[in-house]
Amino acid sequence: MTDLLIPYYEHPSDRPAEWDAIIAAAPRLHGVVLNPASGPGDAPDPAFAEVAARLASAGVRVLGYVDTDYGRRPHAEVVRDIARHRDWYRADGIFLDQVGTSRAEFAYYQRLATAAWGAGCGTLALNHGTEADPAYARIADLLVTFEGPYASYTRLVRRHRRPATGARLCHLVYGVPPGVDLTETARSHGASVHCAVPGRGRHPWGTLPHTVKHPP
Repeated sequence: MTDLLIPYYEHPSDRPAEWDAIIAAAPRLHGVVLNPASGPGDAPDPAFAEVAARLASAGVRVLGYVDTDYGRRPHAEVVRDIARHRDWYRADGIFLDQVGTSRAEFAYYQRLATAAWGAGCGTLALNHGTEADPAYARIADLLVTFEGPYASYTRLVRRHRRPATGARLCHLVYGVPPGVDLTETARSHGASVHCAVPGRGRHPWGTLPHTVKHPP
C-alpha cells in the first residue's frame, strides 16, 4: 500500500542526493508535492522539470503546490498556477495549501476543483491542516486534516473518520523523533496517507521522512 506523501521543498540542485532518495522510495509513495517557488514560479525551472520527469518515470504521482490563502487569493491567480504546474512540470494533480475549512469558503474551492479537472488534473489534494466541513470531501481525492508538530499529534484524541465519498485523509506531522513510525497511529485516526519528518520551526518540510533512506 502506498501511504507516504512527501512535501519536500528543497531545490534539486541543492539537495540532489535527497531527491535521489525520494525517487528510490517510489514503490512506497502516494505522491510528492512539487514546490519550486511557493508555487510553480514565474518561469519553468529546468531542475524541477527534470525531477518531475524522473518521478513520473518511477510511477510517482506529482502534485503541484499552490497557495490559496484560505480563500482570499484571486481565483484567476490560482488557476494560472494550476495551469503552469501542468504545462511546465506535467503534474498529475494539485496540492492546494492554506485551504479554508468552513462551508462559507466551499464555493471558492468548488470552482477551483472544476478548473483543476478542466486542466487535466487527476488528483486534487486540499490541505486544511485540521478538520473541515464534510462538503470538501465531495471535491477532493485527498484531505489533509492534520498538519502540525508531533507533540500536538500525540494529544490528538478524536479519531478522524474517512469520508463516505471515498476521499482519503492525510496527516502531515513534523518534529517527529528518530525511530518513531507513525503509520499505524495515522491509520488509527482514519488517515491512510501521512508524512512524518524530523524538521521543526518555520521550514520543517525541508527534511526527509524517517521512513525514507537518508543519503550519507
